Amino acid sequence: MTRERTPRGSGKNPEGNAPTAVELDGVTRTYGETVALRDVSLSVREGEFFTLVGPSGCGKTTTLRLIAGFESPTAGTIRIGGADVTGVPPESRNIGVVFQNYALFPHMTVGENVGYGLRFADPPDGKSRGERVAELLELVDLPGLQNRKPESLSGGQQQRVAIARALAPGPELLLLDEPMSALDARLRERLRLQVKRIQTELGITTVYVTHDQEEALSISDRMAVMQDGRLEQVGEPRAVYRRPDTRFVAEFVGDNNVFVGEVVGEAVADPGDGAGSTGAQLDVDVDGTRFSIATDGDPAIDPPATGSRAVFCVRPEAMEPNAAENRFDARVTGTEFLGETTRIHLEWRGRELLLRTAEPLSGDVTFGFDPDGAHLVEID
Repeated sequence: MTRERTPRGSGKNPEGNAPTAVELDGVTRTYGETVALRDVSLSVREGEFFTLVGPSGCGKTTTLRLIAGFESPTAGTIRIGGADVTGVPPESRNIGVVFQNYALFPHMTVGENVGYGLRFADPPDGKSRGERVAELLELVDLPGLQNRKPESLSGGQQQRVAIARALAPGPELLLLDEPMSALDARLRERLRLQVKRIQTELGITTVYVTHDQEEALSISDRMAVMQDGRLEQVGEPRAVYRRPDTRFVAEFVGDNNVFVGEVVGEAVADPGDGAGSTGAQLDVDVDGTRFSIATDGDPAIDPPATGSRAVFCVRPEAMEPNAAENRFDARVTGTEFLGETTRIHLEWRGRELLLRTAEPLSGDVTFGFDPDGAHLVEID
């Protein structure tokens, strides 16, 4: 039987010592017969940059809209700052929201758009409206543009105006719904660093929605990977990337090679064998090739019975030519030069594998990986 796993990092006050800014407790959202969100429990810490990532239709935007108060849950509770806000309207939640299309008013100047964020609240710290607008435009690197119209700005500048407007009343929570989806890749890369800088400088709790895994990995303090209205995994980007909880996470977050085979035995590596692996190992047969997989440090994996089905993954950068262990022969079917590395496409036993090397390869090659370079994902 496949093991059911609780997404790592989910639950109330995940580390037990960090104040909780946002909490979803058993939240479900349905639209008629369609279930958009399924019993989601999630905590976001104060001052954290938290990202919801997943494919289209996974429930990430629905989650954001529920936190914002634009929609109400069918079941469950939402708390902000410890207070139940499940039935509280958006304007009473002290949040700032940046939409995918920015929603700037074309007939207003930049300054008027930013100042519009103060329609329900006075500027914080006793500042005048004009002082607050100027302060925020300085923060988002747009000083002196108060009198420009949005149509005269680039997409990146419009995005920053939208962020400044959301920040105008000094909210305790900032929500961003794919704010860079309409921008080109190079501009996205530059602006995501600016967004992270602004968030860090203000120390404001931020929930960010994106379908871009690279974006989520690069700017998040923690991230939640979603699929089909459920949380697949919650954790720090490095942990999610290196130790995916499920096959979906392994395949969705970055390039990965996923193998499915049969457990044929267990072994304990010799610390002095020079192989770079110590502790428990699992031997898995994949289409007649026997691989050794390290299983240390994963309490979710019990010693499986021989004959069990095992799913494990190996990142392309963990595969090496002519490695000492877990060797196999494959054929190069294509290469992609990516600047710092080359992505190599291999054909092995009728399936495609990926690896990254400094130099291109061709023809028949031999590759392998250390047992520690593999991660066991599922056992049933």
